[in-house]
Amino acid sequence: MAGAGTSTVRTAGRRRRRVHPAIVVAVVAFVALIGAAGFRAAPGAFIVPLQEEFGWSRSVLSLAVGVNLVLFGLTAPFAAALMDRFGMRRVVAIALTCVAAGSAASIAVTASWQLVLLWGVLIGLGTGSMALVFAATVANRWFHTGRGLVMGVLTAGSAAGQLIFLPVVATVTEQVGWRWASLVIAAAALAVVPLVLLFLHDRPADRGLQPYGAPEPAPPTPLSAATPADSAEIPMTADDVAAPERRGGSARAALRALREAARHRTFWALAGGFAICGATTNGIIGTHFIPAAHDHGMAETTAAGLLALVGAFDIVGTIASGWLTDRFDPRVLLAVYYGFRGVGLVMLPGLLSDSVHISILAFVIVYGLDWVATVPPTVALCRQAFGDNGTIVFGWVFAAHQLGAAAASVGAGVIRDVSGTYTVAWFGAAAMCLIAALISFQIRPLPTGRTGARVGGPRR
Repeated sequence: MAGAGTSTVRTAGRRRRRVHPAIVVAVVAFVALIGAAGFRAAPGAFIVPLQEEFGWSRSVLSLAVGVNLVLFGLTAPFAAALMDRFGMRRVVAIALTCVAAGSAASIAVTASWQLVLLWGVLIGLGTGSMALVFAATVANRWFHTGRGLVMGVLTAGSAAGQLIFLPVVATVTEQVGWRWASLVIAAAALAVVPLVLLFLHDRPADRGLQPYGAPEPAPPTPLSAATPADSAEIPMTADDVAAPERRGGSARAALRALREAARHRTFWALAGGFAICGATTNGIIGTHFIPAAHDHGMAETTAAGLLALVGAFDIVGTIASGWLTDRFDPRVLLAVYYGFRGVGLVMLPGLLSDSVHISILAFVIVYGLDWVATVPPTVALCRQAFGDNGTIVFGWVFAAHQLGAAAASVGAGVIRDVSGTYTVAWFGAAAMCLIAALISFQIRPLPTGRTGARVGGPRR
């Protein structure tokens, strides 16, 4: 009997030490986000070669990027609902396939409208079906503790993709042409699909598990023995929480979440600030930093290396932001991040030159640490404010992010064509950062309950 008891204890010990499947899901999600991030490295590196080959203006090329960013954003809230309806595995696998197909087909373009169709529509739908909503879904479903840190790590996956792909894309474009670089991006996205199909499980409940760090649920009270007062306290399971989002179809769930969230001032404050975040990252820097540096005589591969360095520090900054979000007021963090970003943009016109120097490296470091550090506190505020609908609401907030990015991408291209420089664009973006910092301070504390503030509660 003693031997059997010892064996049981050892078995239980091994089970306790086994890696929680949530960690595996998070790792696969990180890799998938890296694979999908390949195209984010492409526009900045492709603009000058496409302009030289086809004679298209930067406004036209920026339009293709702008359409991509708009669909990237508008697809996100529906993708969150689709993941609730059909599962993360299917949605992410199809999304990566769309990115690969659009990037591979772009080598055959001969007209600008074809570029808009492939870069803008097909790749926009693919990347939008993952985006940061995918990261938020993984963090909220699979993790009970440390969600902010996990969100920071997964958000850094996109930055890691930029870090990996930018030098490769720029070098391949310079050595053998932008078409080969497009095929590299397509191959990278397609290579991740098998991992997603094998290891990206949809929900802990599907495997009979609790989210990472969650306490084991108390045994349910038999309905026959429950009093009316007790029945309100029966704990909900993961399926109970997901049920409201599964009713009525994916599109209806996304639109219902928007309609309810739009009644609250908090939603508009978050959406407005995040629109400025998109304008000052993906929109103006992500799309136009390399062409702007090229205007000052810097080699494209050198400029791409600087932008990749932004991605390297972005990983550090975003993970740190996730850690800070678990410990400090997210509103204050947002205000600080936007403030530092604005200072960097004011200084940028005087920093660009034909070579790398200490001041431009300082800009890269500060901007990198700040790049998407805004994501973990924004996700936390969405979850706090809108409870179980928080992930889908974040999808709509992220849509605002991409609309801002699209407007800045196209606007900066037009400013460059009209004035010959990007100076007005840099200063305008800095002014927007000041507005975002002020908006962040205006986000009011929200009433919280067992699942966060309720969407149907008092307006704020």
